[in-house]
Amino acid sequence: MRKFKQKAALTLTAAAMIAGSVVGVSGPAEAASSPIAACGGGSYHVIDRHNLGSVATVYLMYDGSTDCVVTWKTAYVGTPTRVEAWVMNESDRVEHADIDKDYSYYAGPVKTTAPGACIIWGGYAAGGGDGWYSDWSHCG
Repeated sequence: MRKFKQKAALTLTAAAMIAGSVVGVSGPAEAASSPIAACGGGSYHVIDRHNLGSVATVYLMYDGSTDCVVTWKTAYVGTPTRVEAWVMNESDRVEHADIDKDYSYYAGPVKTTAPGACIIWGGYAAGGGDGWYSDWSHCG
């Protein structure tokens, strides 16, 4: 009986560890229902977008003070593939990026605050999509 209890305890512990690791797998890149939700919702609204072939769309959103970029998959949804998003503002020239990772739904959000400055924004999606980035734009 003692061996049965030990084996049962080990089995339950292992099951709990496995369940915990499975629950921990989903990240924020798989939680949002829309590009706006990925940026945090609130007052974000789409101010520009660019299609990456038929596999994804790069969205630029703004909430009155912060630019947010998300690359949203439209093909291979649910299958991990390389998807990237990036934004850089002219004033600090620091690239804010979500790159070199495979995602099932979208890359990002990446954000920058650029009052009075222009930004470069873009993204990439594997599977037939191209990488793309804007010229300096959305100044002000």
